[in-house]
Amino acid sequence: MPTVELNQPVAEFEAPATEDQTVRLSDFRGKKNLVIYFYPKDNTPGCTTEGQDFRDQHAAFKACDTVVFGVSRDSLKVHTNFRAKHEFPFQLISDKDEELCQQFDVIKLKKLYGKEYMGIDRSTFMIDKEGVLRREWRSVKVKGHVDEVLAAAQEVNG
Repeated sequence: MPTVELNQPVAEFEAPATEDQTVRLSDFRGKKNLVIYFYPKDNTPGCTTEGQDFRDQHAAFKACDTVVFGVSRDSLKVHTNFRAKHEFPFQLISDKDEELCQQFDVIKLKKLYGKEYMGIDRSTFMIDKEGVLRREWRSVKVKGHVDEVLAAAQEVNG
């Protein structure tokens, strides 16, 4: 499967999300902009803060016709608990088989305590109403990131 490229249409995808939803890119075409943020793991400090920042700006994203989804390799059960605990108003996608991660090329070699492993590189993507990738942020630092994504979403809709 080819990976995404800026200013090119994103290939159709389908993925399971919380609340028994199936998220399909085509369901949003012509209707809403999408922000999809990939993060390493539920219930870890950086991932929790990032989710809370998206939660706190949810009304502003909604106001500029933009839907937010979080994606990690955690199970739907873990996602459901994480989402409820932090009152996230958006759905979380479970990508256990890494199909979306591969499509968006976010699986990278990482190091933790001297050990190397393959993990999700914190990244965010903005797809417009026509299904075209308009912005990407890779190797994201959490602080200030959501504000930057929101400004881009407002610009696309401006």
